[in-house]
Amino acid sequence: MSGEKTSVDVARKRRAESAAASGRKEPKLLRTEGWLVAEVDGLRRAASGAEVNTQRLRFLSQTEKVKQGSQGVLYWMCRDQRVQDNWALLYAQQLALAEQLPLHVCFCLMPRFLDATIRQFGFMLEGLREVATECRTLEIQFHLLLGAAAEVLPGFVKDWALGTVVTDFFPLRVPLQWVEDVKKGLPLDVPFIQVDAHNVVPCWLASDKQEYSARTMRGKITKLLPKFLTEFPPVEKHPHCAQRPVASVDWDRARSFVKVDPTVGEVQWARAGTAAGMATLESFIEQRLHSYAAHRNDPNCAALSHLSPWLHAGQISAQRAVLQVRRGGARGSPSVDAFVEEAVLRRELADNFCYYNRNYDCVEGAYEWARMSLQDHAKDHRPYLYSRQELEGARTGDKLWNAAQNQLVLEGKMHGFMRMYWAKKILEWTSSPEEALSISLYLNDRYSLDGNDPNGYVGCMWSICGIHDQGWKERPIFGNIRYMNYNGCKRKFDVSAFEKQYGPKQLKIS
Repeated sequence: MSGEKTSVDVARKRRAESAAASGRKEPKLLRTEGWLVAEVDGLRRAASGAEVNTQRLRFLSQTEKVKQGSQGVLYWMCRDQRVQDNWALLYAQQLALAEQLPLHVCFCLMPRFLDATIRQFGFMLEGLREVATECRTLEIQFHLLLGAAAEVLPGFVKDWALGTVVTDFFPLRVPLQWVEDVKKGLPLDVPFIQVDAHNVVPCWLASDKQEYSARTMRGKITKLLPKFLTEFPPVEKHPHCAQRPVASVDWDRARSFVKVDPTVGEVQWARAGTAAGMATLESFIEQRLHSYAAHRNDPNCAALSHLSPWLHAGQISAQRAVLQVRRGGARGSPSVDAFVEEAVLRRELADNFCYYNRNYDCVEGAYEWARMSLQDHAKDHRPYLYSRQELEGARTGDKLWNAAQNQLVLEGKMHGFMRMYWAKKILEWTSSPEEALSISLYLNDRYSLDGNDPNGYVGCMWSICGIHDQGWKERPIFGNIRYMNYNGCKRKFDVSAFEKQYGPKQLKIS
């Protein structure tokens, strides 16, 4: 409405006033809200007709040709819960168009997954609702199957006479087992194809082994980026419709099917779905990207992308985020380089670790030097010992740690710098490295919107077990694991401001 100030206008005015008061320059914001979606749509249209790079996929079956006489192609959506910017769905549509077949998308909803609660499941289901709506507008049949994939998917393929199954890639043990179980149940004459739609460079192509650190992975990723960091063509309206109608999804039934802890409430700050994820990416490019390199390690500064919930759920693509940050940032910008380092190298290093190390969530998965050092200091005196319940309820003598835990419980997120300090203090306050790792993973996976993810496992393993790090000066309890303390944090940022924002209130955890 003319003359009426929007929330965006008010926010921009406040940022400008804050910038003027602090003496820094506020970047010019000349575009209207929603510009990113329009820009991306144009970029996709310009790339129409581009075929999926076949190096992104691998055949899990002996047969490779679409079964003749079949009635459709299926994309079994798992990790990458979006329609556009999804190489797996793009490849499935490419096959369906070539064979002039209907295109189906299905998601197999499990009643539980690792330590996830209704916080993560609610976010996922709302995102899938958006997927179903978009599929309907594109004449793509969407199905929500209730149950384990091995139990419901092979029968679904036979019932609909589907001639090919395409799926995405998730390197954790449980999803990898899902793929193996489905493979055993599919007919031998139905091709089963996996596409890494989550990483910019396919995990199995980036490296054929566990990489020691970012240093050993960086050159391999950098060499392959020009080949894989390309624009996405659009998933188009599909011209071939199924001969029988598809039942609409009963979302209330789906939610009641989920049997997870309902006491960890859903958060308000992050709205699920691709549209909300793209809006967050837009706000990052316009408002926070310029500060990313200089201030991303300061928990009090608005410098982070806040994209992790949508990236974890596959509701937006990391590749899309990198493409747009590169377009939106200044040439040679340290912030752009820093974001690419985190969004590509560090994320894909985490997938590499979990894929090639089956002990990615236990001390046995650490390097020998770290295991030996932790073992040597396992019996060291701990000045404080806290139970899991005390830690979960933020009932320690460290106000900064309590504030970080409060943020995790209340908001479903924790600042990246604080997560390192948080996990290292758990090592210091528990009876063994094994207990410390178990508790840190439990809390992260239970409360964080981006929990139950390779990045979370590697974050805790880095902090407690030295994964992707080097040995440091030997200390009690920590051994040669990198050390962090309260005074070090005080030198990095205004600790009291963070404590004031998220403490000292104690949470009631049953």
